[in-house]
Amino acid sequence: MEGERVGIRDLFDLSGQVALVSGASRGLGLQMAEALGGMGARLAIVARKADELHAAAARLAAQGCEVLPVVADLGDGEATVIPGVVDTVLAHYGQIDILLNNAGTSWGAAAEDYPDAAWRKVMNLNVDALFFLTREVGRRAMLPRRSGKIINIASIAGLGGNPAEIQTIAYNTSKGAVVNFTRALAAEWGPQGINVNAICPGFFPTKMSRGLLAAIEPQVVAATPLRRLGSDEDLQGTVVYLASAASRHVTGQCLTVDGGMSVVIGA
Repeated sequence: MEGERVGIRDLFDLSGQVALVSGASRGLGLQMAEALGGMGARLAIVARKADELHAAAARLAAQGCEVLPVVADLGDGEATVIPGVVDTVLAHYGQIDILLNNAGTSWGAAAEDYPDAAWRKVMNLNVDALFFLTREVGRRAMLPRRSGKIINIASIAGLGGNPAEIQTIAYNTSKGAVVNFTRALAAEWGPQGINVNAICPGFFPTKMSRGLLAAIEPQVVAATPLRRLGSDEDLQGTVVYLASAASRHVTGQCLTVDGGMSVVIGA
């Protein structure tokens, strides 16, 4: 309640809350789902590959998390997919308190040769699907209760350009859109009691980044003040903070978790 004194540990407690996490079958999404579940949130995890999703659900359940796996391709363009995901989660849990928009994709090619289909694929999942899912959760689960935490996964790639050898113009563009989407929605939905923030990770060793890091990891580490890549735990504290009451007076912010790289490159 407003004005009540809350113990510091209680500020981070997510017990009883429901967190919907997209792209949660592996990598950063699974890392963050583990953190939310570890703090007591009941999880609904979404991904398009059933085998990976159910393996992730089993891993989370073994850690003591309550978890509902929902198989769905958020970027397939079918108008019923995203409402169907929200239907499933609300039918099971009755509420959604936290939305973590993590699902994303990338494609590497020189700008002058970038395929139309690749551009549309990246924008469709990274921007369109993120908006459609947020809109659906907002109007059905958060706005009626005047409460909710929305966390968008952007990237330091959305804060500026890349060295010439990293040719991911659609990804950079899409993550830049997520940064300003976060700010715009925070301003619009703040009066309704909804916090909207973003996390901008730097380089983490994931399936999506594996090929790029194989070629440039030494240069990335050398350009990072902390001289390391992100690890399996480095987003967990950040996502719990933004999902919890600890950040109740924080909205419209983009928190960079990159070992200091963006400070050096001026993003």
